[in-house]
Amino acid sequence: MNEITRQNKFFTAYAIAPGVTRIQGLALENCYLVEGKERALLIDGLTGIGSLRAFVREMTELPLTVALSHGHLDHSGIAWESGWVYVHPDDVILMRTKEMSGVQERMDFVEFYHSLGVPFRTEVGKEDVLPPRPLWTLPLRDGDILDLGGISIEVVGVPGHTRGSLVFLDRFHRCVYAGDACNANTLLNLEASASIAEYKKSLEHFLTYEEEFDVLWSGHDCQAVPRSIIRDGIALCERILTRQDDAIEVEDRFGGKALLAARRREDCSVRRGGLCNIVYRPETIFENPRPEL
Repeated sequence: MNEITRQNKFFTAYAIAPGVTRIQGLALENCYLVEGKERALLIDGLTGIGSLRAFVREMTELPLTVALSHGHLDHSGIAWESGWVYVHPDDVILMRTKEMSGVQERMDFVEFYHSLGVPFRTEVGKEDVLPPRPLWTLPLRDGDILDLGGISIEVVGVPGHTRGSLVFLDRFHRCVYAGDACNANTLLNLEASASIAEYKKSLEHFLTYEEEFDVLWSGHDCQAVPRSIIRDGIALCERILTRQDDAIEVEDRFGGKALLAARRREDCSVRRGGLCNIVYRPETIFENPRPEL
């Protein structure tokens, strides 16, 4: 599947399984709509440019639950439209910071992708960006179950990219909606990221579920990736911890020195000989104190 079913100037919807839709925003960020018999679940909320809620309502009339994989601005945008979201408590303060909620900051985010060559179907103005508003956040933690009627989604905690990072296990469709938890460019070089040592433990916990799904759908890729990426990530963490990774210095848009754990292929951004790659700061391999946000 993964075929376009609906599109407007802000969003494109792709059917990836019966009752499951991948919705892509202007910066090629993804969220996922999962429909059960009684409720629908929207996992993540893009950048908050255009009315995602109205777009979703064109596809389902079911009562809607909104849950975030983490608190970054390209995943939490719908919070400023819906007024309430499920999110891990460790990411609540993060998503409320000006860096993650500001109108200009979110415009700058999509314009950065535009500058890289991502085509836009519209010009983005401040009037298109949902402004921050008072917000209810409901706690979501490892082991929680979201019952949609006929389909139950289990929440799995994978601290790493942020300390409150979550993935969503869909046993019915044998997949995981993974946000930014584990991918070909996993960013652990952020102020709110966990250490490599902590991330390895998170992936080992995630791995205990591997027989219950086949693929991961991420926050930015257009195709699913096999579950073997988790084992690949664990092995790469071990290489970093023992200082046996490639440790290639790369530009860090967030300030400071960043290292890429595995060399990429020359023809694309995918690493050589594996699926998972990690960007990290050398001083946070074993410990990354929680920031004062």
